[in-house]
Amino acid sequence: MYITFLTFAENRALAGEHMAAHNQWIARGFADGVFLCVGSLRPAFGGAVLAHGESRAAYDARIKADPFVVHGVVSAQTHEVNPARTIDALRFLTDAA
Repeated sequence: MYITFLTFAENRALAGEHMAAHNQWIARGFADGVFLCVGSLRPAFGGAVLAHGESRAAYDARIKADPFVVHGVVSAQTHEVNPARTIDALRFLTDAA
């Protein structure tokens, strides 16, 4: 499982210009079955992605393709997590480990 923090960077002011493409990128992550949850960091620091189901190399390539990352709106920091215990609804995460 991966947790990625997308924190605003030097080109934050360009967020509006790239928002539609960023939202399409998010939709693709869900459609591909990789993204579990996407949301904003509060207060207004950027966003976060919770994901699973692909190799680290493939996931890193996916993150690098985010238009916000490409255009320097955010910088990405990914952490890999090996889930040991979960609630029943998330049991698939421990089954995959």
